[in-house]
Amino acid sequence: MIIPRRTFIRAAGISLALPWLDVFADGSNQKAEGRKQKPGVPRRIICICAPLGLHPDNFFPAQAGKDYELSPYLEILTEFRDEFTVISGLAHAGMGSSFAHQASASFLTGVPGAGRPGFRNAISLDQFAADHIGTQTRFPSLALSGEGSGGLSWTRTGALIPADNVPSKVFARLFLEGKADEVQGQMRRLADGRSILDDVREQAKSLRSGLGSEDRDKLDEYLTSVRELEQRMVNDESWAKTPKPKVNVEPPKDIPNAADLIGRTRLLFDLTHLALQTDSTRLITIMLAGSTFAPPIPGVSLGHHDLSHHGKDPGKLAQLKIVEVETMKTVRDLLAKLKQSQEGDSNLLDRTTVFLGSNLGDGSSHSTSNLPVFLAGGGFKHGQHLHFDPKNPPPLCNLYVNLLQRLGIETEKFGTSTGTLTGLEFSRA
Repeated sequence: MIIPRRTFIRAAGISLALPWLDVFADGSNQKAEGRKQKPGVPRRIICICAPLGLHPDNFFPAQAGKDYELSPYLEILTEFRDEFTVISGLAHAGMGSSFAHQASASFLTGVPGAGRPGFRNAISLDQFAADHIGTQTRFPSLALSGEGSGGLSWTRTGALIPADNVPSKVFARLFLEGKADEVQGQMRRLADGRSILDDVREQAKSLRSGLGSEDRDKLDEYLTSVRELEQRMVNDESWAKTPKPKVNVEPPKDIPNAADLIGRTRLLFDLTHLALQTDSTRLITIMLAGSTFAPPIPGVSLGHHDLSHHGKDPGKLAQLKIVEVETMKTVRDLLAKLKQSQEGDSNLLDRTTVFLGSNLGDGSSHSTSNLPVFLAGGGFKHGQHLHFDPKNPPPLCNLYVNLLQRLGIETEKFGTSTGTLTGLEFSRA
């Protein structure tokens, strides 16, 4: 059977190109992964990246195990000592110091070579999870940023998902209803799109009998993706008919000052808490700010970026500590809000994994080894410092497998993982 490469499936006034098949020429597509959703208690993840790192001397404890002495930054979180784990010695495979800042693109994907010519990213941790559990909430995921639209979330094809950086607009999308005509318009678009997909699917099936086995597999994969799109549209329609949750809080007031990284972080963390408390989403990524301007913090006269590249200058190190202490205080307050929010016989912190890390192990030297990793909540066995040999580091993606499994997703592999991270166990079902 010979089919021209320019073959299209035509239906309802549209033309949809067929996927690339061997009958056209040599080629291959990745197999679609199965979608499974786990019933039971809701599990959530917040992934936070500090793009300029956290000064290792102030972050990592000197001792490993459970009886470690809290470091200066961890002292701020004393009340949660038994509810977090700090992990040292991890790295992403293939990361180098030459493109250390660009490595933030790979923070949740683990793909090496960020910033280099020809780099192509892959799906991020949150989007991998959204493929499995995203339909359980109105919003499959939220991508947030303290400055700019660059974030941490990437699609299966390696395209960046722009992050929301205007809290008032995020609040409106989460909690404010649209006008009646806007909702009806959305419903019509969903219905029209669904009928188009039905027609396309039938025409594509008619081609299957004349294809070879490899091409049939590829076409089946294509039809699976069409069905998944249809299911997402049906899910969108059901949410369009469902009133948004009501929250008894004032809409956030945006902070125009890009240097106010602490104020901006607090707004994002407050939105995160509200989104989880209302079960509007269960997957959130947050890129923290790293302004070149001096933040409005007493005792700080230089920009955060300049301070992170301190060159061991005592004055810069002292100011950097002030900034990062304030950042850790926002993390403490987020943990407190999650713990105070009851859900059934538990609380949001126990059901939400809060992951704070960075693409940089040391901002000053641009090191991408010994990455700072802080993990709280989520029902893990905490209260320890897990230390790994930075000269023979497990990949950070091993931790991601643990996190995905905690969500109830049956996977043994993610990115550059070689397994799960040893020593990190669940405390309860």
